[in-house]
Amino acid sequence: MTFDISIINIPTNPGIYLMKDSDGKIIYIGKAKNLKNRVRSYFNKNQNYKTQKLVENISDIEFILTDNESEAFLLESNMIKKYRPRFNIELKDQQRYTYLRISDEKYPRLLVSRRTRDGKFLGKGKTFGPFTQGSSKLLTIGTLRKAFQIRICKTLPKKVCLEYHLGNCEGPCEFKDAQERYPKHADSLEQVLKGKNQTKIFTKKLEEEMNQAAKLEQFERAKDIRDTLIRLGSLQTKQNMEYVKNSDEEYFGIEIQEQTAVVMNFRMINGVIRDSDKFFFDLVGDNSFSNFLYQYYSTHKIPKFILVSELPENEKLLESLLSEQAGFIVKIILPHKGKKKDIINLILKNITLIHQKGGDPGLVELKDILRLPVIPNIIECFDISNHGEEFAVGSMARFVGGKPDKSGYRKFKIKTVTGRDDFAMISEVIKRRYYRLLEENSELPDLILIDGGKGQLSAALNSLQSLGLKLPCISLAKENEEIYVPKNKNPIVIPKTKSSLKILQHARDETHRFGVAYNRTIRKNQIK
Repeated sequence: MTFDISIINIPTNPGIYLMKDSDGKIIYIGKAKNLKNRVRSYFNKNQNYKTQKLVENISDIEFILTDNESEAFLLESNMIKKYRPRFNIELKDQQRYTYLRISDEKYPRLLVSRRTRDGKFLGKGKTFGPFTQGSSKLLTIGTLRKAFQIRICKTLPKKVCLEYHLGNCEGPCEFKDAQERYPKHADSLEQVLKGKNQTKIFTKKLEEEMNQAAKLEQFERAKDIRDTLIRLGSLQTKQNMEYVKNSDEEYFGIEIQEQTAVVMNFRMINGVIRDSDKFFFDLVGDNSFSNFLYQYYSTHKIPKFILVSELPENEKLLESLLSEQAGFIVKIILPHKGKKKDIINLILKNITLIHQKGGDPGLVELKDILRLPVIPNIIECFDISNHGEEFAVGSMARFVGGKPDKSGYRKFKIKTVTGRDDFAMISEVIKRRYYRLLEENSELPDLILIDGGKGQLSAALNSLQSLGLKLPCISLAKENEEIYVPKNKNPIVIPKTKSSLKILQHARDETHRFGVAYNRTIRKNQIK
């Protein structure tokens, strides 16, 4: 069944899109200048076979907004490296953007800067970029290097080589006047790579050389200069998604809606925004942004700079505690302008997108954790209440939008099971409930929750299978609050602070309360 694109709100902003399968696994990551136009294009007719196979496997699509297409390009690359989506396999090993390095030598060279998977640049010197428009060949060994008389020899020779005789290098290896001029050449090159005023001067010079080459019918030379000018243009692009400098920063945005806080972060490592995550918590008791940050950094690496959309309460105390924990000074900063402010604004845009997608934030979180095909707006929870062998009842609480819908609560007097067999009782109750809904053609839930462990879950799944139903079904074991999911060997443990767990706990507790009350009523009436 093809994914219904009309059910989601697609922004028109630039950004990346993450396509997921029915298990919640990311199967494709793409970028777009206009997300709406690009994503909708996948669902047009006459697509190639590979695209058709991709579309057939889509169950959900998520978005991360950026300020421009270049940022989307860089973030897309980072996310592909992290998640390795199966439909992106051809892009795994391609170098999608380039950095240049002026080496840390007496007479520096211009080189391609390589980097490790964790974002660190290899080699000493100053790094510039990224360059997102094609190969860096002409920048490193072509017109740019020649214009500034930058050497290419790995080891400085004792006498000038062919490059000197070709006019590409002044020969600092042999001539003193060339040695004196070389630092100025390197500095001018650095200014160009930084995209500063020197770039305009150099660009004008290149344009004159290109026109002159064309007049002399030196068309190959003119083409080389033209290509270099194109690449120099990319130096002017503002990019928030990646810094060259080795900054150690993490960004947080927070918004509050109906007493629930939504927090989203961009994690920057070695100058590169490597990942993004989102969190939800209820504003109950001492819950606050400050408490969230302290709890977050109890299990995550602490950066030197934490940039936020609003300052947490007890800011100075929090800085002191985190600094003591990290072993260096930690600063919490509220940026007011520049690139840092732009990144904060991007996070807030993405939080707005979460709300637009619909549903209680805790339910959105639950969908992601459990890898559900849709947000579990309707949850039906089941429990068995036993009191001796004679008094056993089943109960069901219905939650809509994360809140109790008491008109939808149901109670069941066990009819087919004798003795204290909870598994069989769960099986009976599930079969009775959904056989009736199928007969009445009534709305089915988005998620079934069973109070219990693996055994109770297995019994419920067997009943659903006997009815030909494939509804998402999980169980919640009270002792350690472990969530059991079909086909998962190990249970899922959601942190106690998460809104998603609180919704499940509330549903489980309501079902238990309702069942106990019904059991008590039956016993009371029979005793009379």
